[in-house]
Amino acid sequence: MQIKKQADKRETGRKYRYFFVFFVVAILILALLFQFGTFMLTGETSPLRISKPTTVRGSIYDQNGSLLALQTKLYNLSANKTLVNDPLLCAKVLSPVIGLTEDEILKKFDLAQANFLYIKKKMTESEKAKVVEIIREENLKGLMLEEILNRTYPENTLASTVIGFLGDDGYGLAGIEYSAQNILSPPENTEGYTGRGFNIYLTLDNPIQYILHKKAEAAMKTWQAEGIIFLAANAKTGEILGYVSEPSPDLNNYTKSTPDKLIDRTSNYTYEPGSVFKIFTAASLLELGFINENTSYYCNGTYNFKNSAVAPITCLAPHGNVTIEGVIQNSCNCGIAHFSESCPNSAFYNKLREFGFGTKTGIELPGESAGIFATPDKWTLRTKPTVAFGHAIGVTALQLVEAATVFANGGERRGISLISKITDADGKILYLHEPRTLSKPVSAKIASDMLRYMAAEKGIGRKAGLKDVPMAVKTGTAQIPEGKLGYSKTDFIASCIALFPANAPQIIVYMAVVKPKGMIYGSQVVAPVIGETASEIIDRYGMTREGTINIQHSGRIAAKPEESITVGKTMPNVIGKSKKELQILFNSDISSRLKILFEGEGYVYEQTPKEGTALTDGMTVILKFR
Repeated sequence: MQIKKQADKRETGRKYRYFFVFFVVAILILALLFQFGTFMLTGETSPLRISKPTTVRGSIYDQNGSLLALQTKLYNLSANKTLVNDPLLCAKVLSPVIGLTEDEILKKFDLAQANFLYIKKKMTESEKAKVVEIIREENLKGLMLEEILNRTYPENTLASTVIGFLGDDGYGLAGIEYSAQNILSPPENTEGYTGRGFNIYLTLDNPIQYILHKKAEAAMKTWQAEGIIFLAANAKTGEILGYVSEPSPDLNNYTKSTPDKLIDRTSNYTYEPGSVFKIFTAASLLELGFINENTSYYCNGTYNFKNSAVAPITCLAPHGNVTIEGVIQNSCNCGIAHFSESCPNSAFYNKLREFGFGTKTGIELPGESAGIFATPDKWTLRTKPTVAFGHAIGVTALQLVEAATVFANGGERRGISLISKITDADGKILYLHEPRTLSKPVSAKIASDMLRYMAAEKGIGRKAGLKDVPMAVKTGTAQIPEGKLGYSKTDFIASCIALFPANAPQIIVYMAVVKPKGMIYGSQVVAPVIGETASEIIDRYGMTREGTINIQHSGRIAAKPEESITVGKTMPNVIGKSKKELQILFNSDISSRLKILFEGEGYVYEQTPKEGTALTDGMTVILKFR
């Protein structure tokens, strides 16, 4: 009897527990149904389901504050098939608004394997407003709208390789968007998290970037090249002012880009640099003391090894008696090969490593290559003299530019960078770039001597020279490896590096043209472009040219206050304004109502529509700059 009472008691307890569980589940279901009901689109309730990302992503700017990437709002329209009372009516009334045919909308309902489906993704603010109006007018059921954050890239292809791209999931896929993901959109557990990401100001200077971009496009067309690498850097601070890898993607149509546009040739592409490398070999040999400025060699056009089984090194023509200065000016392969033989392998290798070759620069981009520089234990008899003139070693353009900072800073190598500063959402500076000295491969005297040896007017790089600003230049032409041991007889890389003004370098520019057609030599293909680019950069920064009048000035300029631009119901007058002054046109509300197109660089000289024109949702605004 006692056992039966205990069993009955346990059974009663189980019933109470079952009832309690059933009651809790019922409450949860009712709560969910109530919440879902508030999202249903009826005439009395809001049709907008807010599904906001947890973090508003920070913006990307150039060093002057010109917008390169910013967050805007878009909307996804979805449906629950079990709750849509009339798909035919939905298709009929939505079609004129969302830009899909009735058949396309109905097909989405038919093909959806689940009850939930997206009718249209990434609708603008104006499209969303019209959809909401139609839903309420027609009392459509089962439709939902969700707010999403979208990334807009005002400059399209300009600096696109650096900026990168944001995927639909809110994570960067390339460039700074990828490498700085946790800065632009910090995780919620980040100290000081506020729901808003940090802003990144790149070291890029948009006008310089535009100069390099246009020069690269022209060179691609002229030489029918496979690719172009073009860099400009502040020689003193290591800040990258212009960064081009052509062809490059249009960030607003990134997913349609061909594979060749997605390659970052500037940091990921490893190649043999050719004769540009001679300046680093010469500086190394001088610093190590195995040659001096008076050491000479007689070049008859061929350098033969003592072991006759080793293939000789050749020059395009005999150069006669040359010192190290003559080797640089005439780009003598035989001379630099001969001079390198005076230096032990390990000393030569270690000195070039001090220039940064064989290691990553640490630039703030994903996938950077460390280059290829085999250790001396893997060298053959031919390796060292071949490395001396830029073959049998793989480098990146970034490594070459960083190494060249040695000649502008008294022998010290400055670390290169793409990030100028980082601020929080309120503009407070959290990080500010400061120049970094990474090593000191050579003395200040040797650095100065190398600039003198590279004088454009004395060497084969004379086409990069300017009449009124001294230029330190070295050109290069490198065969491209083909197969395991050989080189292509038709494919080359033409290149040129320049530091200017040569007597006190402020800027470094480097350009490489991959597989040019019709002409292969850096002195012919690239040097003229380097000269033209340097001239424009000199004007951009107001550098002194010989023969110009120097005026003493306090350095203080009284700037005219910028007039604020208000965008209301009518189009304002923006003639003469710069892109920086027009930042208000990029705010999320205006850019979601209007389609704003920018053409060119500089200041607005033509606007469509005209001043005073009524602005309506969906209208296209075209601003032309020059």
